[in-house]
Amino acid sequence: MAGKRAASVFEDLSNVEFETSEDVEVIDNFKQMHLKEELLRGIFAYGFEKPSAIQQRAIKPIMKGRDVIAQAQSGTGKTATFSISILQSLDLTVRETQVLCLSPTRELAVQIQKVVLALGDFMNVQCHACIGGTNLGEDIRKLDYGQHVVSGTPGRVYDMIRRRALRTRSVKMLVLDEADEMLNKGFKEQIYDVYRFLPPSTQVVLISATLPHEILEITSKFMTDPIRILVKRDELTLEGIKQFFVAVEREEWKFDTLCDLYDTLTITQAVIFCNTKRKVDWLTEKMRENNFTVSAMHGDMPQKERDNIMKEFRSGQSRVLITTDVWARGIDVQQVSLVINYDLPNNRELYIHRIGRSGRFGRKGVAINFVKSDDIRILRDIEQYYSTQIDEMPMNVADLI
Repeated sequence: MAGKRAASVFEDLSNVEFETSEDVEVIDNFKQMHLKEELLRGIFAYGFEKPSAIQQRAIKPIMKGRDVIAQAQSGTGKTATFSISILQSLDLTVRETQVLCLSPTRELAVQIQKVVLALGDFMNVQCHACIGGTNLGEDIRKLDYGQHVVSGTPGRVYDMIRRRALRTRSVKMLVLDEADEMLNKGFKEQIYDVYRFLPPSTQVVLISATLPHEILEITSKFMTDPIRILVKRDELTLEGIKQFFVAVEREEWKFDTLCDLYDTLTITQAVIFCNTKRKVDWLTEKMRENNFTVSAMHGDMPQKERDNIMKEFRSGQSRVLITTDVWARGIDVQQVSLVINYDLPNNRELYIHRIGRSGRFGRKGVAINFVKSDDIRILRDIEQYYSTQIDEMPMNVADLI
């Protein structure tokens, strides 16, 4: 019954700015959050001056130990929201795992680890990224040493708990990042497996840019009276991002269109999304045959290779990255200001995650969608869903980047 009741609370978010289960206090200054001195130093050193909307509302309830469901658009500082809350809650005199943070991709787990370590720079915090594709022995050694925070992917984390390398007796908080994906088909079982091993009093924090109804219904199973902080959907469209489409009659015309755009791509850094790994490999190969420099990444590549490609792209050595949706969630490369959907995404939620790669934290960005005639319907559906406008691409697109 609880699930049904929860669903009705979320029935209509279209006209509410923050639909919350009770009045959430808005604190618009980090200094007024009563944070540890060393943490405050870390926040300012990281370059944050003023908390974003989600940070103003969600940090305090998480710090107070409440279960929280926080939804805010891509690039608004969700990772820092829970990282600050995590760091505030740690007892650093005990070197045991107190917070477990689960993400759908390895890259995201590593990025969260980096944010926790950067914000906790003056706190001597131990945070380990526990992800598949890496050396098991190394993982076990790191966990034996003692980690305050473990940021990982569900499979490897569960494996470490089962091997008793990751002890859960001191865990007081579980964070699910990109929760809609995490509670979806692929991960749901693994999340429940991990959850079974946690102390009954564990606080649960759910973070995502999109939270469909069915996910919100599941949450009633393992959250206690959560505080909900939700932004309305039409604010999920990313304001700084100009969205365009290019009409291509046939699939094979997409390639020529991309080649025409190549010079525009390399002014900045661009991410090109395809729907399948095979397509990523095919497009990468074809671009290289035509003497264009591109890099590629998808989930079938060995972890080491994925790390190297990420490193090159972050440092700006490679300027065009062709990838699948493994890259669409939460990965922040500052310079990306152009996203191309070579294929339109398979669902509406993915669209926002993809185009959220550009224009993060109020920066400007451009998204270009390649649209075949039978895709027009999907595009119009996306437009309506996010109350946004996607216009035909102008000739001077390079000037907009």
